[in-house]
Amino acid sequence: MDNRSIIHRAFDQGQGILRLAPNWVPRSFCVPGRRIKLHPDDYYALGGERGGIDERWFSSTTPADNGPLTGRSEGLSEVVFEDGDSTEKFLFRDAVEELKDLLIGKRIWGEYNSWPMYSKFFDNMDALPHHIHHDDDHAKLTGQIGKPEAYYFPPQVNNHGGKFPYTFFGIEPGTSREKVKECLMDFAKGDNKITSISKAYRLETGTGWDVPPGLLHAPGSMCTYEPQKASDVFAMYQSLAGEKVIPEEFLWKDTPTEHIGDFDHLMDVIDWDLNVDPDFRENRFMQPVPVGPPEEMEQDGYIENWVCYKSDAFSAKELTIPPGTTATIRDAASYGLIMMQGHGTMGIWDIETPALIRFGQLTQDEYFVSEQAAMEGVRITNQSKTDPMVMLKHFGPGNPDLAL
Repeated sequence: MDNRSIIHRAFDQGQGILRLAPNWVPRSFCVPGRRIKLHPDDYYALGGERGGIDERWFSSTTPADNGPLTGRSEGLSEVVFEDGDSTEKFLFRDAVEELKDLLIGKRIWGEYNSWPMYSKFFDNMDALPHHIHHDDDHAKLTGQIGKPEAYYFPPQVNNHGGKFPYTFFGIEPGTSREKVKECLMDFAKGDNKITSISKAYRLETGTGWDVPPGLLHAPGSMCTYEPQKASDVFAMYQSLAGEKVIPEEFLWKDTPTEHIGDFDHLMDVIDWDLNVDPDFRENRFMQPVPVGPPEEMEQDGYIENWVCYKSDAFSAKELTIPPGTTATIRDAASYGLIMMQGHGTMGIWDIETPALIRFGQLTQDEYFVSEQAAMEGVRITNQSKTDPMVMLKHFGPGNPDLAL
């Protein structure tokens, strides 16, 4: 059976909803926080030299950029199709290219000819180095696109906060450009102390932050749900994070060859006004916002909140279905989802939240809902008598429902 036929059969079988397989991604510069439900024996399943697995990517058509040892399909989500005793898998990227607007909708397919975002769990025991994601103008110099992202800290995967549950954002107002450049030029000398001119914010479960491109940030050690644009572009601007030395090659990552060694180019990547914004918390912090009147949602059998809503490149919701309740949920756009708590049914699918996952094991906790299915309404039943059902839903750009 050819791939195109399997894609259409999977789409028809799921009535417009595709089941996705877990998509694990290692980072050589990270120590896993061990909160993403991977089996304890499997955090180094790809080998010690690849580093620990501290990310799980959702609804991804974006390959991970992990250097020369990166696997052929690393970072790319796979769709699961079961036919009797037979199980087939194919890339979600291939499903998007084959089904086009039938899957992601005419609006997004017409503008992007792709699924232009993905989400992930980021799960590190320590804080990451102060780093930056390029905007579109700087990213295109290396044939890439820019990367805005956002953070939400789900309570279900944050039984502990790791070693440093604080995130440094930006540059302390009043800091000179020369001082920042001096830190970058000291990168190879040891600790360049760039976070000494930044500010750390304590992370709170059930809240989040908006992180546009050009913003220096050192994500803290909470397990983070992280919607973002479909890119893996970045550069590390901090040379020592905790006790971990960052190789200088990461300072120049995604810098055009002709600008390697050009510290003024690194400074240009920084959105200065964004980094020194005196009202940074007011402008970038996100508390959950109800998608509609709470009393009306409760009458209809659910509660839903916007959890990421300040970027035009993506958005995200948290949906809760109370125990023993059925609700029909309608959205104006296609979306991916990951189960956080509980079990039940969604359309023709059984859905559940696993407690522990082996590397390579299939699950029933991740799906992608086509635009037509989302608009017609997805019938969801919480089959537990005691446990709420909770899922996170990640949407592409320009969500018509987002009007805050």
